[in-house]
This record gives sequence, structure tokens and C-alpha cells, in this order.
Amino acid sequence: MRKFLALAFFLTSATIFAQGIVTGTVIDSDMDAPLPGANVLVVGTAVGGMTDFGGKFSVETDLTSGFIEVTYVGFEPKRVPFSVKNGQTVDLGRILLSPDADALEEVIITTYSIAIDRKTPVAVSTIKAEAIETRLGNQEFPEILKSTPGVYATKGGGGFGDSEIRLRGFESENIAVLINGIPVNDMENGRVYWSNWAGLSDVTRFMQVQRGLGASKVAVPSIGGTINIVTKTTDAEEGGSAFYSLGNDGYQKVAATVSTGKMDNGWAATVSGARTVGDGYVDGTEFSGFSYFLNIAKELGEDHELSFTAFGAQQQHGQRQNALPIEVYRRSESGTRFNSDWGYMNGQVTHIEDNFYHKPQMSLNHYWDISDNAQLSTSVYASFGSGGGGGYGGVNKFGIGDVNDPSPYRFGYLQPVNLDLIVEENIALGAYGSETYLRASRNNHEWYGVLSTFSAEVLENVEFTGGVDFRYYEGEHFTEVTDLLGGRYVIDDANKNNPLHAAQVGDIIDYHDIGTVLWEGLFAQAEYSKDALSAFVTIAGSNTSYKREDFFNYLAINPARETDFQHFLGYSAKGGANYNLDDRNNIFANIGYFEKAPFSNAVFLNFKNDINEDAKNQKIFSAELGYGYRTSNLRVDLNVYRTEWNDKTFVQRFQQPDGTTASANILGLNALHQGVELELNYRPIEGLILTGMASLGDWTWKNDITGVDIYNEEQEIVRTINLYVADLKVGGSAQTTFAAGADYEVFEGTSVRVNWNYFDDLYAEFEPETRSTRELGQSWELPAYGLVDMGLTHKFDLGNLEAMIMGNVNNVLDTDYISIARGGIDEGVFYGFGRTFNIGAKINF
Repeated sequence: MRKFLALAFFLTSATIFAQGIVTGTVIDSDMDAPLPGANVLVVGTAVGGMTDFGGKFSVETDLTSGFIEVTYVGFEPKRVPFSVKNGQTVDLGRILLSPDADALEEVIITTYSIAIDRKTPVAVSTIKAEAIETRLGNQEFPEILKSTPGVYATKGGGGFGDSEIRLRGFESENIAVLINGIPVNDMENGRVYWSNWAGLSDVTRFMQVQRGLGASKVAVPSIGGTINIVTKTTDAEEGGSAFYSLGNDGYQKVAATVSTGKMDNGWAATVSGARTVGDGYVDGTEFSGFSYFLNIAKELGEDHELSFTAFGAQQQHGQRQNALPIEVYRRSESGTRFNSDWGYMNGQVTHIEDNFYHKPQMSLNHYWDISDNAQLSTSVYASFGSGGGGGYGGVNKFGIGDVNDPSPYRFGYLQPVNLDLIVEENIALGAYGSETYLRASRNNHEWYGVLSTFSAEVLENVEFTGGVDFRYYEGEHFTEVTDLLGGRYVIDDANKNNPLHAAQVGDIIDYHDIGTVLWEGLFAQAEYSKDALSAFVTIAGSNTSYKREDFFNYLAINPARETDFQHFLGYSAKGGANYNLDDRNNIFANIGYFEKAPFSNAVFLNFKNDINEDAKNQKIFSAELGYGYRTSNLRVDLNVYRTEWNDKTFVQRFQQPDGTTASANILGLNALHQGVELELNYRPIEGLILTGMASLGDWTWKNDITGVDIYNEEQEIVRTINLYVADLKVGGSAQTTFAAGADYEVFEGTSVRVNWNYFDDLYAEFEPETRSTRELGQSWELPAYGLVDMGLTHKFDLGNLEAMIMGNVNNVLDTDYISIARGGIDEGVFYGFGRTFNIGAKINF
């Protein structure tokens, strides 16, 4: 009996203590990318874990055989069998997770523009939906990227949606912004107006920042990088959510989303809407906006999918357009919130400078799985923009004066404008019309495009991708009278066809023209991928054509009223390779050269149909080296870059001594941008994530320019200057930035976070007026500053529903800092926001 018990004890002990290790890598099947954060469980036990940054997992088990179950929100769960002997390690290899079968996968062109970790040889950072949802709060959408290497995001003048983002020192005109694979940069000037996309953060699945050449295959790449925003509809499940948030200065947001999921008839739909209102942190920047999102999708057999998407945001907000000297803010009762561009009329807040716009975008996306090795993606899209920016015309009565001689048109020194006084003066003028009035600079447009990409495996381990990118854009520009401020009319002599126009509210004055832009692009790429090596070569070409029709500067019978199309051929060639040294280390390199067409304002000079025969393509050379390191709890990315930019063209706006705004059309400027970037993510213990970032840049202008024309607000040349800017630091963006953060799950469902960002080597943007001599020296360097943000998220069950409460406090220490400066220390600056907060609650159903 004792021998039997001993044998039983021995066998039991052997079973209990026999241990093996099961490993594997979880992959997102759509993106062919590792899926970090997936849950891994040995079925029938409590043993499990979570995948690391590379999608890898390792679990110890006492079982000799069984199943590993892998789950991730929005994906179908998967069970994989295993068999392991005592002490052995069994690798299950790549485990592919597919999107949830109850959700209709919208296959969009962005699939071909997403950088894949340890494969695509570019510097990249990805922000996922949860981080956007919990951390953004009442910040501007680009600010979620402020801890990304090379990024400098500000609130601009402080109005709703007036934020600005720069990447490696390049402004938004030279950063490609894609939403679901579709470009949204303005076709005439390249700018991105974030107020047009105010509700986009509610439906974003992830946002990827590709610095430098990027993985985007649209015909000509950007200079600074690419921001690729992909909406959530690709993995929408049946259900929805309701959201409410409030914050400082009257901020309120109400939002709701409803998704059908994939219904029995193969259809699926997602609808989202949000209403946002507030008084604004800066004086006189009240705002209101309504954003919406719609997606309707249908599977057509096994090989075709079709989806329609529409989104937009109708908004209006007061603005702070005029940067002011530091001393003005110090003297003002409002401090850094002071804004000179608003007042009262009939007891109501009246915005002298404001913005109102609505730009819906619609796209029809089709995906065709031609065979196992060939696919075709096509998107047909349209966008219609209507709105503009407000200001004043006539005599400037909106200056602030000085402490000894304050403006008589204000309620006191550095107080709001008394527009009732201006109304009284205009009424007294009677038949002479308005001396001062309010107007809006309108920019209405229609934009149509087709973007189609074909992909096929042409040889073993070699994939070919090619496509077309066609665009048509027509923009109408004019000034509209919005308020006569008590007067009977305003005399406008700008229209040669009606030189004594007594304009009423709604009439067009000052200028009126239509710009047409055509774009035809082709691109092709060959990509090799086998084992540890992946490499690609991409070539692309484009033809950009500009035409201008001017209704004011030319008589109706003058054939010069409408120009012929002016054509500019652009092209690009880039290549790169990534090599995985082992499971932890990889290196990559990329190099490219491209030429892109100048913007419209460099083609047509003097705000007329004066064709610039010397207009040149902008020429860019870029090269980059990078290194990556991955373990189960540590991720490190290091890269160095160099970008040479020749024949840059841009328009620089600035404030003149009399308070009016002027602009300079600058052609043929050269610049050098180079630097090193470091990004890391570390999980020292379960529940704690530490992040860090360092970006060291050296960005300078390389040459002087002669014969720069200066224009007033009526688009008239007032003088011509020389511009001496060689060796000046590129302004408007911090060239040295650091970030550190910690996110700790205190207990299940509840986490706290703190983030610190530091900005240095920030120089003022040069004012053309002050750079007409060589003796001025380096641009003014702004004081360095650091900001601390904190947040909390608590997830819990509310009956059968999932709920979440989140809160954020930004600039916890209420630090005063200058985010933007124009000119010298005594010229105009914009301060960033002090301490702000928001609290939100969300219920999923």
C-alpha cells in the first residue's frame, strides 16, 4: 500500500510540476503588423498574459496539451492548439487575428500607406483611439501629438480650431494630412484648417505620424512628413455610445455614436454627431460647432466591399488675429488672455475677427479582391467648402493706443471695442457712407478626386503597387460686406467693371477671383520582403496645373481676365530598406529626391493674372537612418535625418506699425533641416508604462532674397524690399524638445497619468519689414518652457453597460509661456494657455 501511494504521489508530482513554455506572435491580419496588448489565455486555467510591443507573448503552463486563446477588442477571438513536453519551449509562430465578423471591414486605401513596425523603413509614431479619447479633452486635435519627436503643436492665436502643427520645422503647408487615405491639404496653398475637422477625434481609430519621406504612395510626398488619420468605422460593432464633457470657460460637448454592425442583409452603418460650445480661454473667442460622421457599407459577394463615408463640422468662432507686444499683455487686466479683436455692439459680443466655415467631405470606397495575390482599391471623393474669416475695412478704429493716449473707441485702455461709437459716427456721416465697416474674406471651393491603387505579388517575395491620383479643385475668393456699422453703404472702387460701387451688406468688394487647380498623378512601387530583410523603391510623377480668372482687375471684355493653365511637372524617387538583426534589433535607411509644384500665389503675382515666368518647382532631398530595439517590456526608436529644401515659396503675413496687416510674397528661399530623434516606451512592472522622447533639430535658412513685394490688405503693392535671412534659424517651431510620461493602473479599471513636455531653441518667425538689412543678427530666441499635464481614467460597469469617467488638467503649474512670436522681442507674440481642465463621462451600449 505504501508503495502504491508513493507511486501515485510520484506520478501526481510529475504531472503537477511538469512545466513547458508556449510562445507566439499575434498579428493584425489587415495591417500585417504586430498587435500589442492582446490578451492570451491557456484555456481552462487562469494562466495567461498580454502581448508586448512586438505582439509577442510567452506563458508557462503545467498542461502537456491544450489551447491558447487570443482575444483583442474589435477582433475575432482565436484558439490555437499546442502540445508541449516538460521543460520544452514551443513557438506557435504568427497568430493572425481578423476583424470581428460581426463588423463589416471597410477596406480603404490607407491600408497601403500605413507603416509596419520592423518592416517599413521610416520614422513613425502611432496614437491609438484610447489615448485620443482619454487624453485629448478640450485640447485641439493636433495637440495629442505634442509628445511626438519633431512635432510642435500650438493653439495659434487661441481661437477654436485655430491650432497649428509643425513637423521637423515644416509648417502645415508641407505636411501631408490624409483622412482615410484622402488628402485634405488645401489645393491652392497647402494649408490645413483643423476647425474644419472638429469632430474627427470622436471617430478616429488611430493616427499615425510618419516623419520625413513616409510610406504614403500619393504621387508627390510631403516635405516634413505625413499625418494619416484612420476612422473607427473599419471595426465598428453593433451598439453605440453617449458622451458628455465640460471644462473651463464654459466648454461643453455632447456626442453620440450608433453602429448597426453587420446586419443579416450584409449592410452596416455608423452615425456619429457632436455639439461643442464654449466662451473660449482667450477673451472674445466664443465658439459653437456641430460635427457629424456617417458611414454606410455593404459586402457584395465574397470579393467586393463598398462603403460610403461623409463627415464635416459646421463651426463659427471668434479669433485673436493680432499678435501684440509682451508689455501689452502685462498691462492688461486679462493678462495672457487679452485679445484686441472684439468688442460690444448693442450690448452683445461682436467679433471683429472671426471664422466661420463648413467643409463636408464625402467618399465612396470600393475594394476588389481580384485573386489571392491581387487587390484593387478605389476611392471617389468630393468636398465642398463654404465660409471665410472676418475682419474690418475702411478706417482702422480698432487700435489699442497706449497708456497715456488710449483709443477713444474702447471702453478704456486695453478694454473691448465700443462699436456703438463707430455706429454713431457712421450714422452721422449720412450720405457719405460708412467710414469703417466689417467684412469677411470668403474662400468657397469645390474639390473632386479619384484615388485608385492596384497591388499584386508579381514574384515570390516581391509585391508591386501602382495607382493613379486625379484631383480637380475650384476655389472662389472674394471680400463680402457683413456689417455697415450704421452706415448706408461703403464705396468700393476695386472693380474696374463697377468703379463706383455703393456696396451693401452681402455685396462683393475689394477682389473677386476664381482659381482652378488640376492634378494628375501616377505612382508605382516594388517591395521586397523575405525573412529579416524588406526593401522598397517608389517612383511617382504629377502634373499640377493652375488657372486664374479675375473679375475685378480686368474688364469683362478683356481676354486677359482669364489665364491659360500654367503647368508644373513634379516627380519623386525614393527607396529604403529595413533589416532585422535579430528578434530585438533592427536598422533602416531611406533616401529620396522630389520636386513639387510651387503654390498658386507664386505662379500668379501681385494678386492679379501676372504670370511669374520664373516660378520654379520646390526641390527637396532627404535622407534618414534609424535603429529600433524591442523586448517584451521595452521599445526604443532612434533616427537621424537631413532634409535640403531649395526654391521654397510662401506668403508671410505680418502686422504693420499702423495696425493693419500686410503680406510678403517670398520666392526662392532655401533651407536645411537636420536632426536626431529618440522615442522610448518602457513597462518596468505590470500596470506601469513609462514614455520618453528627445528631439534635437538644427534648422536654418540658407540664402538672401532681393525684390520682395509687400502688399496691404487690399492686395496692393505698397513697397519692395530686400530680405536678408541667410543663416537665420527657422522660426515658429521649437528645435529642441523633450517629453516624459507615466501611466499607472492603480487598480483594475482606474489609471492615473502625468506627462511633461519641454520646448527650447524656439525662434521668432522673421518679419519681412525688419529683415531689410544685414546688421540685425539672429532672430529673437523665445524663453524655453516646460508644461505638466495630468489625467485620470476610471472604467466601471453601469448595470449591463460599460461606462468610463475621465478627467484632464493641462498645464497643471499654470506656467506663462510664449508659444509664437513674430519679429523681435518688442513685436507681436501669442501666449499659450494657462491651466485648463475638462471632465467627461462616456457610456457604451
